[in-house]
This record gives sequence, C-alpha cells and structure tokens, in this order.
Amino acid sequence: MAYRNRVFVSFDGDSDISYYRLMLAWKQSDHSSFNFYNAHELSSARDSSTEYSIKASLQERLRHSKVFVLLVGANTKYLYKFVRWEIEQALKRELPIICVNLNGVRYLDRENCPAILREELAMHVSFNSKIIEYALDNWPAQHSRSILDGKTGAYYYSDSIYSSLGSK
Repeated sequence: MAYRNRVFVSFDGDSDISYYRLMLAWKQSDHSSFNFYNAHELSSARDSSTEYSIKASLQERLRHSKVFVLLVGANTKYLYKFVRWEIEQALKRELPIICVNLNGVRYLDRENCPAILREELAMHVSFNSKIIEYALDNWPAQHSRSILDGKTGAYYYSDSIYSSLGSK
C-alpha cells in the first residue's frame, strides 16, 4: 500500500482556480509556515482526456491522500461530474474532509456546501492560510476519534481558535 501523505484539494476548476493557486502560493511563501503535499502534482489530466482516464488519475491521487480539502464556492454544490464524484470517493475511503468556505463563513455553509456533505463528518473553516493549516494539523486525529466514537456531522472551530491564529 502506498504511503498516504498528500492533501487532495477538490474545487471548481472554472470559478475557483484562483483560490487554489493562492494556496499553492502560501505553500511556496517564505513568510508562511503553511504547507501541504499537493495531490494534484502527481500527474495532470488534459482537457482532451476521457472522463474514464481522468477519474483513473484522480483515483490514484486519492490513494496517496490522507486528507480531502474541498474549496466551497458559489457553484460547488452544482458540480456532479468530477467534484461530487471526488467527494463520494473521499467518503468511501473515510478520508478526513475539510470544507473551506471561500465566502468567509467559519461553519457549515448550508447555502453553498454540497448536499452530500451537509450531514457527514467534516470540518468547516473559512478560506485563510492559518486556519487551513491548523485544520490540516489537527482535524485528521480528531476525525479518527470522532469515527471511533460514532460521531458525525459538521464540525467547526470556535472564534477563540481563529483569534489565537491572528484572525478577527
């Protein structure tokens, strides 16, 4: 079995790519301790690829992932061909899921979060490098404990956590 040390980031490639690119910039910045192993670096799918070959490539990326991050934008809940399929795969694999709300909401955003995740065990945070880093560092262990305890549903961090990380 391959060592799972990567973060799979799922997002609307048409509308939310700028947020994904900003995450990559945080990773490369000398001024931030933000870091993640990007599952999208494993291989790239071309626009001319078939749905089958793209999903095969995504399956390989998911096999090497230890956390699933979903960038939740205004259109994310409408994306079924790949994003919903990626979510289904993450749930099937029991990957810790971190929903990152691009609109700044710090908890489950029922308006934008895909319905498939609204009742599932997932951490919901705002789009901010410090809280995403905190979630990447802390949610996987909490996720494991929650599964053992039979817990489910939306989780979020308190305002005091955000404050301790320098967010208002």
